[in-house]
Amino acid sequence: MSTENRIGVAVITRNRRDELLRTLRRLEELPEDPPVVVVDNASTDGTAEAVAREHPGAGLIRAGANLGAVGRNVAVEALGTPYVAFCDDDTWWEPGSLALAASLLDAHPGLGSVTARILVEPGGEEDPITPELRYSPVEGPDWLPGPALLGVLAGATVFRTRAFQEAGGFSRRLLLGGEEELLALDMAAAGWWMCWNEDMVVRHAASPVRDPRRRRRSGIRNTLWTAWLRRPLPAALGHTWWVLRSSPCDAATALAVAEAVGGLPWVLRERSPVPPRVERGLRALAGPRKRSSARSYVG
Repeated sequence: MSTENRIGVAVITRNRRDELLRTLRRLEELPEDPPVVVVDNASTDGTAEAVAREHPGAGLIRAGANLGAVGRNVAVEALGTPYVAFCDDDTWWEPGSLALAASLLDAHPGLGSVTARILVEPGGEEDPITPELRYSPVEGPDWLPGPALLGVLAGATVFRTRAFQEAGGFSRRLLLGGEEELLALDMAAAGWWMCWNEDMVVRHAASPVRDPRRRRRSGIRNTLWTAWLRRPLPAALGHTWWVLRSSPCDAATALAVAEAVGGLPWVLRERSPVPPRVERGLRALAGPRKRSSARSYVG
């Protein structure tokens, strides 16, 4: 089976037309020539019309509302490929990376996802989260083609579609902002392995069209929900204490905590702690994550 038949690219976007069009141009230049599906989350800036006009080869799904990360689930269904590479509207894959990902997933049936090295534009520096991934303390089997992970970065990860769907895809409750954490824990709990690979590369040119306080608010809420959903009680409480101590005392944090507390009824109904082996990995990650500048709840 050729690479383009094994791996597709799923992109979600909302009101970032220019960034998306640049990303689609980059994807069209890839030697792997993957099928691409764009889910437009109800943009009002002409994004969908521009995609249809300038990139007719891309699959385009016009969502009637902002689905957030659930738009990726929709794209995965539309692609129907064994593997799917996620791509944000301000990221793009380097030539050869998708072919490498497909070969790694072909070779390792227990591998659920592979996360790439992220280089930040315009200078090409490694993303600040790189040391956390490169030196991950999570114990994994010898066959893994890179350090074992218990978290993924949606815009820089290739998934085995079956693993993604078995874990339920992205949660409709989390929308965007740290939404990958819950998915990764559910994949690990289901027995799938995740890893980082140095030779796969994604470029990231951070969009100026963003609301950092809104994203921080969502990130704090979602990490608290994920801890309460999947961690044993002492670990959930410890993580909550660390998040609150490391977050600014401002309106965004207060709103995040209020939203998190407001969700407690459904969180308690759906609570299902991860197996002990996964929790051991999370405990091993606690120190590196606390020291990582990439996980500071600021902005």
